[in-house]
Amino acid sequence: MADFKYQGRIYYTPIELTMTFIGGTWKMPIILSLRKGALRYGELKKAIPHITDKMLFSQLRALEETGMIDRKIYKEKPPRVVYKLTPLGKRSLKVIDSLHRFGKHLIKQKSITVPK
Repeated sequence: MADFKYQGRIYYTPIELTMTFIGGTWKMPIILSLRKGALRYGELKKAIPHITDKMLFSQLRALEETGMIDRKIYKEKPPRVVYKLTPLGKRSLKVIDSLHRFGKHLIKQKSITVPK
């Protein structure tokens, strides 16, 4: 496959581009948390153990910039912000589920200890 550019960066495979959209430690857990519907920032924070405020904020922005999630601001006092998956974000769930199954398979095959 020929190299291609996205936002000024050269990619060598479609997988590399996919990982730009959903890769890293926190993007997939955020997407999975939004699977059942829209959530506010605080609800996302509670749903994803160990994520810092700085990281959640930056990853939400990155997911919004790539079109994976939408952010809606309600003009109330105090303002309410809700995040939800876009059609592109919903489409990524099949890929993430597949990666999850493969990871569970690897854990079983390699006798990896998973902390509780």
